[in-house]
Amino acid sequence: MLSLRLTRGAHPLVLLRRLLVALASAAAGFLLLSALGFATAHPKAGQEALVRLLWCAVPLAAVVHFAVTVARGDPATRPRDGLDALGFGPARMAALAATTSAVCCALGSALALPAYLELRGDLGGTPLSGRAAGLLDAGTPLPWGATVTLLGLAPALSAAACLLLLYPHGERRRSARHAAGDTAPAVPGVPQEPRPAYTGLPWGVALTACGFALEAYTGHGPAPEPHALLTLPGQGGGTSPGLLGGWLLALLGVVLAGPGITHWSGTLLAAGRPGPVRLLAGRILQDAARRIGRPLGVLCAVASGALAAAELYGAGWDGGGTRPFGPLTGLGAAVVMACVTATAITASLDTRHARHRTVAALERLGIPASLLRGAAAVRTGVLLLVLAPLTWVVAELTVLPLNRS
Repeated sequence: MLSLRLTRGAHPLVLLRRLLVALASAAAGFLLLSALGFATAHPKAGQEALVRLLWCAVPLAAVVHFAVTVARGDPATRPRDGLDALGFGPARMAALAATTSAVCCALGSALALPAYLELRGDLGGTPLSGRAAGLLDAGTPLPWGATVTLLGLAPALSAAACLLLLYPHGERRRSARHAAGDTAPAVPGVPQEPRPAYTGLPWGVALTACGFALEAYTGHGPAPEPHALLTLPGQGGGTSPGLLGGWLLALLGVVLAGPGITHWSGTLLAAGRPGPVRLLAGRILQDAARRIGRPLGVLCAVASGALAAAELYGAGWDGGGTRPFGPLTGLGAAVVMACVTATAITASLDTRHARHRTVAALERLGIPASLLRGAAAVRTGVLLLVLAPLTWVVAELTVLPLNRS
């Protein structure tokens, strides 16, 4: 009941975010149902069915990440003194955020089932009935137990992730009321310094280097075909597990290095003898590295993966070549790109909202609005200048073992 009342009184932007989570969950559920339909229609193609199901994990993870980001920035689920006095402390508010996220994802999963059945032609009654019967393997009934299990993955995983990441543990319970998170908790009266945002940079660089090294080592054998990245062990693609593992390690390293890259970008921007605009932009980047660094790292990793895939499979889109990407693959790629982009935008908006007191104080001191807009433009330009070449370099190094002569 409390979740419903908070939803009814939410800001339209918050409602739009929850609607986007539901739509993303519906698309992920549709992909899972498509993999299930293929498995039931082709019982002897177990390995190919497993490949389809495994690739559905990528858009599902993107949906869960987006749902957690929306739940974290939801004003209705933040700790408040009034609700704390009524017994709704940080722990219960985290549970409320998990419940809201699960309800949004469940709504999307509920929308995915009739859409899938209608496109297969199982329901009938609309002009779209049976339009994708061949693509969705119509004619074979779905096992309802597996259907409910797959559709329940997004709500269950999003709720679990919200509880794991938002539930106040130990000292976080005592510091959960700090809105901006700048005040560090105290242990025997000694203030504890927050973990710096750049601590993950060495690990990210190490993982990326290990990924490239694994790809280079795997690439010493016979030159594999581009489609070998999609094969499983035992299918004749002996080099594909190493290539795929190196690719994933490199992308994971980019994700871990995101906060550190953002922090050091702000540090270099404010180095030397900066002017007011450059100093303000650099300090804000340093302060916001923990909030926006990881979503930007995910966005860079997905963009580099998309560039690598386009370079590997681009030749297949010629007039005489086979098309390596089908409609379902395109839907999965669109879901991933939309979710990571929306996650980065949501994190940026939440970071801007967290700075409203600082901005108000600067305006009271007489700082002109043009200086704040200039600092925002400088921050955006610096991030593009740093992350765009990084994305391109990672994509080129990823496909290097497959493009050698």
